[in-house]
This record gives sequence, C-alpha cells and structure tokens, in this order.
Amino acid sequence: MSTIASELPGFDPHRLGHRGDGPDPADHGPAPKRIVVGYGFWIFLLSDFVMFSGFFAAYAVLSTSTAGGPSGRDLFDLHNVAIETACLLASSFACGMASIAVEERKALPAQLWLAVTAVLGLAFLILEVKEFLALIAAGNDPQHSAFLSSFFTLVGCHGLHVSAGVLWLLTMMAQLFSKGFAPNLLRRFRCFSLFWHALDIIWVAVFTVVYLIGVTQ
Repeated sequence: MSTIASELPGFDPHRLGHRGDGPDPADHGPAPKRIVVGYGFWIFLLSDFVMFSGFFAAYAVLSTSTAGGPSGRDLFDLHNVAIETACLLASSFACGMASIAVEERKALPAQLWLAVTAVLGLAFLILEVKEFLALIAAGNDPQHSAFLSSFFTLVGCHGLHVSAGVLWLLTMMAQLFSKGFAPNLLRRFRCFSLFWHALDIIWVAVFTVVYLIGVTQ
C-alpha cells in the first residue's frame, strides 16, 4: 500500500497529516518546537499526578495503621503547616509575576520575582525539614508505623519536587543573567511555571488530606 501511495503524483511522506497549500504555517512541516516541548511537559506533569495519586491512595488506606503509636492528631502542628502553605502559595504568586515580567522581556523585575520565588520555596523546605527532624527525634520515624511510612513518603516526595524546582529556578536565573531572553530559556521558563503551580495544587491536596483531616480524625 505504501509503495502504491509513493507512486502517486505529488506524494510527500514528510507532509503526512498536513492539508492544504495555504499561507498558514500549520499547513506545512512539523509542529513548532514550543508546541512539542509543551506537549511533552504536559505528559510529564500528568505522569507525576498519577504517581502522587498512588501515594495519596496508599496514605488513605494506611492513615489509621498506627501500630499503637501516635496518630496525626498527636503529631501535626497546624500552625507550622499553615506557615509552610502560606510560603508556597506566596511563591506561586511571585512565580506568576515573574511570568509577566518574562513575557514583557523585563530582566530586572523577572530576576527579582524569581528570587522571591526561590526564597519562599527555600523557606517552605526549611520548615518541612524541621518538621521531619522533630518527628524523627521524638522516635516517630518512617519505620515506626505504616501511617508514618506513608506520611513521610507522600510529603517527602513533594518536598523533593520542590527541591528540584528550586534548583531549576536558580539555574534559570543564572542563564537569564548570562544569556538574556533566549528562545530556549523562554520555553524552559514556561515549563517551570507549569511545574511550580502544579506543586501548589498537590500541596493543597496534601494540606487538606494529610493535615486537616489527620488532625480531626
């Protein structure tokens, strides 16, 4: 069949799926790199959501398996977690302001808002590490019960994502300083913005399912 098609007049295998000879660039050649990168990054984000869904399901099943030890009501400090949440949500706002500055090609405001995003992300991580260290120092480590194992896995995995996001952000700040608004940097920043806002969405779910519900159980 492919042999017959290749013998047809005007057949071009590199234009399969494209129609028309109009002036619209979408009628010719492959999709722009911006579209391809965005599509691939959305697939990555969706796979991340699937992974976190598994962690949430495991926590929901194991949240009452305390092995006679303390439960969320005994361990969680909502005041500390509320500060963590405020830091992360404020960082999302700063990231949005940085996005506006980047789209308008304003280097100084972009760097300032990116720096605010990084500082708030680091503050979130410091508070989370302090919470983990306090739990472990009191003997409530991941090996103590299935509840604590699922808690450390879910919350710790989110913390690792935030750590990776902060490193990504600092790298982009250095690249913006040295290379300016290069096209590849703009694509990376759009992907980072999606990633950072997705972490906010996941944290809102963690705050609700793990901490708020855990304290009331």
